[in-house]
Amino acid sequence: MSDPHQPATAPGTDEADIERRAALAEALGKEVWPADRDQLIAKAEESNAPDGVLGQLRRLPEGRQFTNVQEVAQALGLGTEQQRF
Repeated sequence: MSDPHQPATAPGTDEADIERRAALAEALGKEVWPADRDQLIAKAEESNAPDGVLGQLRRLPEGRQFTNVQEVAQALGLGTEQQRF
């Protein structure tokens, strides 16, 4: 059993992916969902998101609706948590 007082990364994720997903979540907020790529880019620009976040969002497929940051992360190939608890 791992030490519950030490930080841990869930299986299927790495530190860089967690940071990228957190930056996406911060730029997009909670009110934008559901949204397509263009809506997500517009929201991120409105939030003055860093160029790296905007670049990631521009890689998303056109015409697809996303319901949360997890779906965006998966579409970008970022590692995502497979199980929270």
